[in-house]
Amino acid sequence: MKYIKYGSNQNSDDDSNVFWVTMSDLLLGLVVVFLVLFIFTITGFTQNKINEKESQYEVTEKIARELQKNDIKAEVDKFSGTIKISDLELFELNSWELSEKGRQYMSKFVPVYLDTIMKNSDITDKIFQIVIEGHTDSQAFAGAKTPEEKYYKNMDLSLKRASSVAQYIVYSDYQGKKEYEKKLFNLLSVVGKGPSNPVIINGKEDFAKSRRVELKIVFKDKSVLDAIKKK
Repeated sequence: MKYIKYGSNQNSDDDSNVFWVTMSDLLLGLVVVFLVLFIFTITGFTQNKINEKESQYEVTEKIARELQKNDIKAEVDKFSGTIKISDLELFELNSWELSEKGRQYMSKFVPVYLDTIMKNSDITDKIFQIVIEGHTDSQAFAGAKTPEEKYYKNMDLSLKRASSVAQYIVYSDYQGKKEYEKKLFNLLSVVGKGPSNPVIINGKEDFAKSRRVELKIVFKDKSVLDAIKKK
């Protein structure tokens, strides 16, 4: 037979347990806060950086809404500020010249994308660069006999594709472009990434998604600008 002990000691033990549970929760909360602040510190997430990320998200979200409204297909990453366009929308296999389909796509995409960014001075004043990046998959390039040749051909193709998109943007003519053309040209930058940043899904490269052109908005780092002004 089990006996239950009654008396003041039981209440005392319960109060003690409640105290330690409460203290444990408090300490755990403090540890979590400390870790978050520590991670922000070592990764450079100052308040300026957080504000920059918020601006990036808001601008990309606005672009996504406008693209959807105009029925323009593109993969939008609101957290990185990246717009991804599949090579299938723009080019023929192993070609860097815009296909007829690609030119039709760009004729719809470019005015919507650029008007959303460039016609708002609150946005453009915060932008450091608009980067056009070309990407390929990691498959062997036709005619490449060595790893070095394979790498170079993919890198060359990615750069030429990014340049083709930039060239279309520079020479395109649509209503309202003249208003911000000079400022736009100062912001555009072209990069070829080759197969260095493949798209991995379920542990394997998705070759179709790896072949793409990305447009990225790079915002000015206010913390750096403030430091320069103080000198």
